[in-house]
Amino acid sequence: MTLRHPGRFAEVPLPERPARFWPGGARLAVYVALNLEAYPFGEGLSEDIVPGSGQPDVLNWSWREYGNRVGGWRLLEEFRAAGIPPSLLVNSAIYGRHAPLVAAYRAAGAAIVAHGRTNGESQAGLDEAAERALIRTARTEIAAAEGKPPIGWLGPWIAETERTPDLLAEAGFAYTLDWCFDDMPVALSTRTGPLVAVPYPQELNDSNAIVARRHSAGDFADMMVAQYDEMRAQAENTPGLVMGVALHAYVAGQPFRLRALRPALRHIAQAVGDVWCTTSDAIAEHWLRTI
Repeated sequence: MTLRHPGRFAEVPLPERPARFWPGGARLAVYVALNLEAYPFGEGLSEDIVPGSGQPDVLNWSWREYGNRVGGWRLLEEFRAAGIPPSLLVNSAIYGRHAPLVAAYRAAGAAIVAHGRTNGESQAGLDEAAERALIRTARTEIAAAEGKPPIGWLGPWIAETERTPDLLAEAGFAYTLDWCFDDMPVALSTRTGPLVAVPYPQELNDSNAIVARRHSAGDFADMMVAQYDEMRAQAENTPGLVMGVALHAYVAGQPFRLRALRPALRHIAQAVGDVWCTTSDAIAEHWLRTI
């Protein structure tokens, strides 16, 4: 039986891949992504901490908005203290009311990655014209605010159509975080050339682990440390690995979770020669220069 396949990448088993090294001879690249998301009030898709009771859902909307008003600022201080350059995944609608928060991350050296227009919508099921408009609007709005266009993309809800990689490449994106199927970057074929898939975590993701699976803040911090220690060991024989951590300002930015997150962030930011603590932009750019 032959299963349907995306047909966008070569099947090369991990043990058969050539050795790849990061800058300075590092064997493992580590990045931390922070999602800054904007949701419309009383409509659209949503992520809920408790079952909703109809619209307007003040409880769940307020919980999400907490991340942009409070949690994101607290996490910025943690990134600065740990010496971690964050990868900031932004809905372009964030600039409407929370531009100062993005500006503070920009000043701290964050890479700005496009995360669609708003997480109140999804690309799933869109026709080509509508999806192209969504992608181009998000890129244009971020470019106007940042003075340059973003090179990386994470779709809202990581939803795609059959043509999404083609449209991303045609819009000028160099990499995507949607395809979380490997521990190394992988070149996806598109109508106009390769689009790099940089590994993005679904397991080491505070939304999935804490909100969906109800792990504690301590459990999630332990997962971060265990992932780092194990991937560093695995990279001894398989250089070129990437470890990502996905955070959301309204989840990780809660004060009691910061207590557990703080030592885990500092653990993975250790200044050691075999680990490169960087951004998703830098990972993609280095990979493209060396393939």
